[in-house]
Amino acid sequence: MVTKHYKNWNEIKTNDSWALFKIMSEFVYGYERMSEIGPCVSVFGSARMKPGDKYYELATKVSNKIVEKGFGVITGGGPGIMEAGNKGAYEGGGTSVGLNIDLPFEQHDNPYIDRDKNLEFDYFFVRKVMFVKYSQGFVVMPGGFGTLDELFEAITLIQTKKIDEFPIILVGKEFWSGLIDWIKSTLSENFKTVSPSDLDLIHLVDTEDEVANILDQFYSKFNLSPNF
Repeated sequence: MVTKHYKNWNEIKTNDSWALFKIMSEFVYGYERMSEIGPCVSVFGSARMKPGDKYYELATKVSNKIVEKGFGVITGGGPGIMEAGNKGAYEGGGTSVGLNIDLPFEQHDNPYIDRDKNLEFDYFFVRKVMFVKYSQGFVVMPGGFGTLDELFEAITLIQTKKIDEFPIILVGKEFWSGLIDWIKSTLSENFKTVSPSDLDLIHLVDTEDEVANILDQFYSKFNLSPNF
């Protein structure tokens, strides 16, 4: 990434002001495109997983099961788990959406995104709004900082009632159990920085069928279905 060097403070202020128009245009672009897509579930995870890896293959099965239930699949549009998510949706005949971001490494379009549903963003925060606003659930596979960022943003927004509740499903107990145990013991019990009920927002599973069951149970509770 190239660092910009400004000559003076006025140049910084001028560039910041003009950036607002680019930001607004990305929001308008995202809202208009995503509002036409229909109910979807977002699938997150590492860009570094390769075909043949355990969680790449599981993400493909999970996404295939999601489209069987009538939802589309939204991913970050890149390689790894994102590719696996789009692949599962594509092979299942469902809607396959990619929200791409311009990055200096790791990110490139994967071939399983529907051609008319491949969106490009420059700003992470605009892209994150699209994930949250247009998802009926988050399925979180093993991943790195970006995956954790998306996970905790969603939990925070639901916890603070800034958005309506939707299922947050962590797939891979061997990967996520340590984090959940730390949240329970350190944050909830020892330091009391989160409430025990906050953990009810999170589901921890190992299989694609468990993911599908959680989505079914959640939306049957509200008398909703994927064609709502």
